[in-house]
Amino acid sequence: MFKQTRISVFGGRDITDGIYNDAYELGKLLAKEGYLVYCGGGNGVMEAVSKGVSEGGGTCVGILKGQTLDEMNKYVHIPLATNMGITRNALLAYNCDAAVAVSGHYGTLSEIAYAKQLEKPIVGLHSWDIDGLDNVESPYEVIQFLKEHT
Repeated sequence: MFKQTRISVFGGRDITDGIYNDAYELGKLLAKEGYLVYCGGGNGVMEAVSKGVSEGGGTCVGILKGQTLDEMNKYVHIPLATNMGITRNALLAYNCDAAVAVSGHYGTLSEIAYAKQLEKPIVGLHSWDIDGLDNVESPYEVIQFLKEHT
């Protein structure tokens, strides 16, 4: 039986340097805690968290929108080409024990909605201000949330 806790990180491509740095730090902390990390595998938040996971010694699975690996960032360990476009967002929510939304736009919002529908614990880091999404201010607070909810 698989025992490693799976965390999906949702987030956008167009981000600030501050968001990139927080997502990178989050990735390092997720790796340190031994989580298996899933993300969309592309640029922005996805690259930053993948880089942090990679440099932290963890494993990052990239669930890609296309049928090739062209969109994948260089820090993803296990790529899954889906050829599903944005509908692959549902796969990120299905394949986690808990989720983290970092910043983001409407794609991230759809991932949050899928996670909420599936009753998965989810925390935001500088993300959407909506009912049912607790937002925190630091990657360390994300880890605390995950420890309490997984």
